Amino acid sequence: MAKWTTDDISDLTGTRAIVTGANSGLGLRTALGLARHGATVVLACRSADRGRAALDRVRAAVPGCDVALGSLDLADLASVRAFAEEQGAYGLDLLINNAGVMALPRRTTADGFELQFGTNHLGHFALTGLLLPALLDRPGARVVTVTSMMHWLGRIDFDDLDGERRYGKWTAYCGSKLANLVFAKELDRRAGGRLVSVAAHPGYAATNLQQAGPRMAGSRIGEVVQGLGNRLFAQSDAAGAQPTLYAATTSDVRGGQCYGPRGPGQSRGAPRRVPTLRGAEDPGLGRRLWEVSEERTGVTYDALPRPA
Repeated sequence: MAKWTTDDISDLTGTRAIVTGANSGLGLRTALGLARHGATVVLACRSADRGRAALDRVRAAVPGCDVALGSLDLADLASVRAFAEEQGAYGLDLLINNAGVMALPRRTTADGFELQFGTNHLGHFALTGLLLPALLDRPGARVVTVTSMMHWLGRIDFDDLDGERRYGKWTAYCGSKLANLVFAKELDRRAGGRLVSVAAHPGYAATNLQQAGPRMAGSRIGEVVQGLGNRLFAQSDAAGAQPTLYAATTSDVRGGQCYGPRGPGQSRGAPRRVPTLRGAEDPGLGRRLWEVSEERTGVTYDALPRPA
């Protein structure tokens, strides 16, 4: 479907969706795409002010839509639990694990995890597990976890997950994005058809994510360079959200797969199923990441059978 666009999304009336990181960029574009086709959408945002601004923007763009705001900080497991307790009382058809941070100076989450691995992977692992009963309540429910084409460079260092001995901001980011992909595939294996778990990535899309790292590091030059790169080479955030929306809504999507741009280097273009790092398919890696994630978050997927 080389010419697939969001106009091809079918009617989503009666579909309930949660989109993490929906205050801007890919998350906001994903929420808009779902709302325009009738879905009930919860914008899961860390910042109340930016969340309210996003809520107003969606309501202005889609008059009469059913959209609400939820408070979620993926870098704080107490916040994840509170959000899941509030939202898990209702059935859930779509969970879009979109929020993330990229290439930041070393920081830790409220629970002491390295910030990129803790936010991008562990926060979403905990959220998905806590919302699992709501997802299993809806036949055909999907979980879409947003990874990155940078996962090709990723490695999960189980001996130094928090970067205490050695830390590189890009190494940590690539590892966290590989973890997103491995999690999506392992969840689909464990679900056994009771839900569909897939991954998606935006290619090179222009969002504020690229400039957050230089801003935190106090590098004005880095911030300017990243902004210039976005303007010259990146596709729009609306185009970057298309693989996620494709993975969330299209009937030919298959569990355990990854969807991204079809253009050169998976950097831009219409969405399609894309190849990923072969090692991400390894059930042994998936099982090890799962066990470590359960141990660290305290969240277990009791409704799903454990592999032999």
